[in-house]
Amino acid sequence: MGRGKVVIRRIDNSSSRQVTFSKRRSGLMKKAKELAILCDAQVGLIIFSSTGKLHEYASTSMKSIMTRYENIEDKNMEHFNYQDKNRWQREAVIMKRHFENLQDYSSSFNGEELSRLKVKDLQQLEQQLQTSLSQIRDKKKLCLEEENKKLHEKILTNDISKKCTSNVKECIDGESPRAPFTLQLW
Repeated sequence: MGRGKVVIRRIDNSSSRQVTFSKRRSGLMKKAKELAILCDAQVGLIIFSSTGKLHEYASTSMKSIMTRYENIEDKNMEHFNYQDKNRWQREAVIMKRHFENLQDYSSSFNGEELSRLKVKDLQQLEQQLQTSLSQIRDKKKLCLEEENKKLHEKILTNDISKKCTSNVKECIDGESPRAPFTLQLW
């Protein structure tokens, strides 16, 4: 039988929180040691408890791992900053063109600034408008049919209730010679 799923949220009870922290810290340390041994990796783990106490594990020395990390991080930042700057500049140019195209398309679709469009563009715009109009008409037709169906059902229900009411009144008033009451739906 397996365990139930644990909801990951802050534990309110401080003693339960401390016990959980201790157990999970031990498990994390054990996994770090196993990773270092099995994969011959340099592993450094730093944990600060809620009380500020430091817990750490290093497969070699923490100082050498931190120095290595800082050197790699500095090189990566220099490399990525230059690449990121160029990439973001290219992305900005592309987005600006795309935005201008969308503005042109929107103004054309609204019937503004049509004089600058070529015949092919006008034909394409006309086709798009016809397609949109067709879709709108189809949707409107479906909505009207659904509404008509609902109204028809409501009228039938209302007619049936009127017949029932009328037949019941006739039976009560004794106006109808019919003995048993029968309801005809259609």
